Amino acid sequence: MGRTAFLELNPNLKIYYLSRFVKITITDKLKYICKNYEELSKDELYRILAARQEVFVVEQDIAYVDSDFKDQCSVHCWVEDEGGSVLAYLRIVEPGKKYKEAAIGRVLTMQAARGKGIGKELMKFGVLKSEERFRSLAVRISAQYYLEKFYQNLGFNSVSEPYIEEGIKHIEMLKD
Repeated sequence: MGRTAFLELNPNLKIYYLSRFVKITITDKLKYICKNYEELSKDELYRILAARQEVFVVEQDIAYVDSDFKDQCSVHCWVEDEGGSVLAYLRIVEPGKKYKEAAIGRVLTMQAARGKGIGKELMKFGVLKSEERFRSLAVRISAQYYLEKFYQNLGFNSVSEPYIEEGIKHIEMLKD
């Protein structure tokens, strides 16, 4: 089921299985990758953390502690180019670690990759990976408020009033 739904996103995707849980998908010279924390190489983790710092700390000027010990219980999904640069990223925190449902967070698209649909495709990919890994359709996010319509177009519904998190207006959303 997961494979069929995944292929409906983009029929040009090619899926390569590297192990039971590691899949690399290539489309238009971009790689869509999902790995558990333990499967990440040091270089992959470093590139992911650098992308998170670039977007959240430098670009958005958010002073926060990124190392929240949820990376270890998360599935990390990202898009990289031929040179291995992270273009977009998200993590899926297993159910019960942040919310009772799986949680998608730390969602980012690097500035140079914006406006190309990469973030949207990665979110679709992340939702499918969450369903596949955790056998649940429910996914909860804490979205930056200005992106509420973006996430609504992906099937998420607002389930809270806006609130401030790390100095930025957010809203809790649920897809079930």
